[in-house]
Amino acid sequence: MSTRRMDDISFDHGAQYFTVKGPSFRTLVEQWQAQGCAEQWFGEAYVGTPGMTGPAQFMASRHYVVHGARITAIERSAGGWSLHSENGPLQCDGNGEFLAVVFAIPAPQIADIDGSELLDCDLTPVKFAPCWALMLTFERFPQLPDGHLRPDDDLIGWIASNGTKPRRSRNLENIVVHATPDWSRETFERPPDEVAATILKRLQKITRFAATPITSISHRWRYALVERPLAQKCIWNDGKKLGACGDWCLGPRIEAAFDSGQALAVAACQTLGKKAQN
Repeated sequence: MSTRRMDDISFDHGAQYFTVKGPSFRTLVEQWQAQGCAEQWFGEAYVGTPGMTGPAQFMASRHYVVHGARITAIERSAGGWSLHSENGPLQCDGNGEFLAVVFAIPAPQIADIDGSELLDCDLTPVKFAPCWALMLTFERFPQLPDGHLRPDDDLIGWIASNGTKPRRSRNLENIVVHATPDWSRETFERPPDEVAATILKRLQKITRFAATPITSISHRWRYALVERPLAQKCIWNDGKKLGACGDWCLGPRIEAAFDSGQALAVAACQTLGKKAQN
């Protein structure tokens, strides 16, 4: 759930929307709506407001969060868990005394962290598809049904007018294009400018709109879409107090990420002797 901001324009260049099926997630989404950080876009599709990062920012505001730290290792001592970055032990409150550690990142990235092998779980079955995203700004753009289009195309899988989402700016037409998984996989290592030009050319063919964009930014998502999930709600090592969660546990939906995180929270709270909270 990402939002790219540049001056006075923004693009939801990652997940485009989410749906709600289960009662627990519905309760949470209703809380988001009450706080003004989520609204319906079309049909049963919801989005974060004023960007897709809205819900995460709201939830994070109640917690102590450290930004801009790349964790390379975890270590357990008598006092508890500690986190390490490339520059050594992370400089943050409580480091070295953490009761538990949770990995909430794509499964392949967990293996890059020293100490993660203590999870004692094989994550290699999990498979992701990549995605090239192209962010474009025009003075005008053809109207899309309900603000989006899923063309029957081998290159482009999704086109969205970002400004049709609630509480977005309409000063310009901010368009997000996602390439298909197969095409993204084939072109993943190509130069971004070359990829952007190819996607734009196909977009112009599909929409029959040949205007030159004011802004063109490409972004490469390596772990965009869960193709083969782990098929279990979460991972929790009761003895070591280590866990992992994410959409990759259950399937390619934002609600799947929530369900996985909630299951892990319950398991961790039970181990730590605290009352589990939904």
